[in-house]
Amino acid sequence: MMAGKSKGNKGSSWGLLSNYRYLCKKNMMLRAVESARARKKRQQKIMTADVKRKRTDSSNEPQDAEKLVKKTSSNTGPERQTTLNSEDRSSDASKSGLSVPMPKATDHHNLDSVLRDSWEVDSGFCSEASPPASGRSSPCLSLCSTTVVALDCEMVGTGPGGRCSELARCSILDYHGNILYDKYIQPCQPVTDYRTRWSGIRRHHLQNATPFDQAREEILSVLEGKVVVGHSIYNDFEVLDTLHPGHMVRDTGTTRLLSRLAGFPLQRCVSLKILASKLLSRRIQVGRRGHCSVEDARAALDLYKLVEGKWEEELQSHLRDDDAPHTPSLAASNHYMQDEYWPDDLTPDSQ
Repeated sequence: MMAGKSKGNKGSSWGLLSNYRYLCKKNMMLRAVESARARKKRQQKIMTADVKRKRTDSSNEPQDAEKLVKKTSSNTGPERQTTLNSEDRSSDASKSGLSVPMPKATDHHNLDSVLRDSWEVDSGFCSEASPPASGRSSPCLSLCSTTVVALDCEMVGTGPGGRCSELARCSILDYHGNILYDKYIQPCQPVTDYRTRWSGIRRHHLQNATPFDQAREEILSVLEGKVVVGHSIYNDFEVLDTLHPGHMVRDTGTTRLLSRLAGFPLQRCVSLKILASKLLSRRIQVGRRGHCSVEDARAALDLYKLVEGKWEEELQSHLRDDDAPHTPSLAASNHYMQDEYWPDDLTPDSQ
């Protein structure tokens, strides 16, 4: 009799345990579905808010431009009137023999300067050293011009046969094409191949060159916190012995946007010389003097400006997709249904 009762108790306990597990699993599934729905609603709200904000910003831009023109015209109106009055006064004074101070010669240039400054603010280009190659202003509003630099390095060969590449010159330009850094650098090992045909480096360039360790610190301090533009720029980072954050690198040699714009197959790695000739109508890396790192950096920078808006938009959307929360997988939580995660009073070993 006692044995029968114990068997009945065990059977009932197993039935309760299985029912409890079923209810818990079902509860977990319902919670996961509800959380996924709530997360999807939040994402939709964020997306609609972004769309509304973009629409309001785009609608406000023409109004701001009209206000700026009206403001400049209203400011120049009194100035023009005062100039005419002063001219009248000066003519009257000259007739009467009195000397009247003449207005400044720069007053009539106020409108031109205001309009020129407003164009520079809108376009993002204030230097003729590196104008927008496409003739259009920069469409990208996500990056400040002070955070973008262009980098190019020239290497020489060291070791047996000059097979080892070491840094011999580095040039860094700002967004407007101005030179931030341009120095010849003394390699750590003796140079066995100057590679003048490509690098443009000759023996006399390295006589009083900056030591590599010092130059490396100076270069990294300039690149810190900056978006770095370059062509096949991983080679430059390699000789600098540094790693730059991937989301802060714009390599014009690997992006498909430039290849598509130039009409080349997407799988083809196009050289900087060909892209500059095709898209910028600019001849670089010609002659026997070798490459110029300043010229190459400026070409990569102008190529980046051609597709800047589309490039940054794609990167931002990619980053948003990576940061978006993912729906929890039910299969990943099934291991919590094992006996080791259950209370002791519900496991069969405790009976």
